[in-house]
Amino acid sequence: MLDPILSRWLDVQAQALDVGSCDPQEVLPRLAEANVLRIGVPTQLGGLGGDVTGAVEAIANVASHSLAAAFVCWGQRSFIEYLLHSPNARLREQLLPDLLSGKLAGATGLSNAMKFLSGIETLQISAEPFNDGWTLNGRLHWVTNLRRSGFVAAAAVELAEGGAPFILAIPDSVAGLQRSGDLDLLGLQSSNTAALDLEGVELSRDWLLHEDARKFLPAVRPAFLGLQCGMSIGLTRRSLAEVANHLGATRTVLREELETLRATLDQLVSDLKSGLRAGRFAAEPVPLFKLRIALAETAASAVQLELQASGGKAYLTAHGSGFARRWRESAFVPIVTPSLVQLRTELQRQANL
Repeated sequence: MLDPILSRWLDVQAQALDVGSCDPQEVLPRLAEANVLRIGVPTQLGGLGGDVTGAVEAIANVASHSLAAAFVCWGQRSFIEYLLHSPNARLREQLLPDLLSGKLAGATGLSNAMKFLSGIETLQISAEPFNDGWTLNGRLHWVTNLRRSGFVAAAAVELAEGGAPFILAIPDSVAGLQRSGDLDLLGLQSSNTAALDLEGVELSRDWLLHEDARKFLPAVRPAFLGLQCGMSIGLTRRSLAEVANHLGATRTVLREELETLRATLDQLVSDLKSGLRAGRFAAEPVPLFKLRIALAETAASAVQLELQASGGKAYLTAHGSGFARRWRESAFVPIVTPSLVQLRTELQRQANL
């Protein structure tokens, strides 16, 4: 359960967060105050303990009120997870307290890298050795949680001269790093989503998250995708709750479909959590890809059912703003990286091996 103060704030601000009229600087501090960011982080590192499935539930709970806030939470919590998996203990000690308190924003930045891992896309940042580090050039086209008051972004980097690609944390204060204006999105506008340009950025090895991207990315992909699934789960739960509220004498015909979607969702969530706890998805990512696809499709079905249960009121601005927002949110779920098309392409490739 979410902190009641956070729940009320998200409900009041959900529309503003979606259309960009709520100050995006507010989101992280609100999540941090409610201890959402500490769930699944070891207590000795300042967290509340538990495992990553607790963080999935936390993101789902946020998403049931606002997908924009959940998107921010996913970016922050994913970066925290990268630090938990990084052998760079000094960097973890340096960054983690401010990430957990919401003072510093963590931008996952690895969407390009996840597509690279599946052979879909080349890496967009290149590096040349320089002193005890590298000079970086390139562009990340879509990065969330680039908070103007301070952020650090993860990125996969390819050496211009060849060799294993690696993972860096890139602080916003470094010379040569340029943040674009916020992208003009259909929704989720208060999520600090922008592009990053790197021109002659010099970073030392102190900012190295992992020296081998091909080892690191499969290790963190279960959390990256599992936490992302929390957005679908929360949206589905909220739409199904709205369906139940609308079912009256004239719409009992929808009850069977409601119960079927509830059972489907419960089974998918159970399979996701058991797989994450058992650590199966690192070596066997295909079942995780299938779960991500199935959860996105269930969210789309739930929002469609909400429309049917609401009837014409859903199309009236005065009554249907919450539904309209969830409709836009459901349109985002299939395209967030890795998109359903990218996942299906990878599943087809795996089947042909």
